[in-house]
Amino acid sequence: MEVIITPEEMQGWSRQQHRTGLTVGLVPTMGCLHEGHLSLIDTAATRCDVVVVSLFVNPTQFGPNEDFAKYPRTVEEDLARCRERGVAAVFLPQAAVMYAGDASVSVVEEGLSGRWCGASRPGHFNGVCTVVAKLFNIALPDVAVFGQKDYQQAAIIKRMVRDLNFPLEVVVAPIIRDDDGLAKSSRNGYLSVAEREMGLGLSRALGLARAAVATGESDAGEVVRRMRQHLTEAGLRVDYVGIADVETLEPVSVLAAGQVALVAAYAGKTRLIDNTIL
Repeated sequence: MEVIITPEEMQGWSRQQHRTGLTVGLVPTMGCLHEGHLSLIDTAATRCDVVVVSLFVNPTQFGPNEDFAKYPRTVEEDLARCRERGVAAVFLPQAAVMYAGDASVSVVEEGLSGRWCGASRPGHFNGVCTVVAKLFNIALPDVAVFGQKDYQQAAIIKRMVRDLNFPLEVVVAPIIRDDDGLAKSSRNGYLSVAEREMGLGLSRALGLARAAVATGESDAGEVVRRMRQHLTEAGLRVDYVGIADVETLEPVSVLAAGQVALVAAYAGKTRLIDNTIL
């Protein structure tokens, strides 16, 4: 497995793969790899000849009061997991090589990023789009794999690829959960035992939405109210609860199968997100 630290070397490596007729899959991550990330690697491996994993905690997607400084960094463990999974190359850059000191260009999405996580984290998706665009230009993938847990992020990346004509396919892989239903997340490591139990309220609130669709309920507003109440009763501080169109991410008033239910809430100081396609 190659460990590559500069954009120029990464581009050269990927160009060499393409020259030999191989397809390249990219799994962009911020490290602290867990089973959810590993499932993305496996998905990429089924679609491409070689897989690249990027490990980069991107400073531009963190707000001034967010957890950039304490975000878990487990590089040696991550590299070992990538080797075990058969990853061909890991891109492991420093911020100084990703962003020039006088960098003045960014990628801004204006249609899907105004609600949900975009409203709670101003500027977050500008940072995400910019770093992902850079990773696409650096790793030159044929396929890039993202997780459904960050549903809004995946939708925005797909829109960016469409609108900016990136020559690649975006694949969104299913959410991986613990046996009790908690979605896998690098931030789960912040949780105390009590906070982790509270965190189960997110997947259970989504279960209320699935049950509502199954029984033929149509009032999305009422279902959202019940989901919010469940989160509050679980001891969580609610950020947002919504049911939205899967393409536009606009809230719906009439509940129907094929929509996406979205939740974000704080267990203690840790912000957790989850979603489900109804």
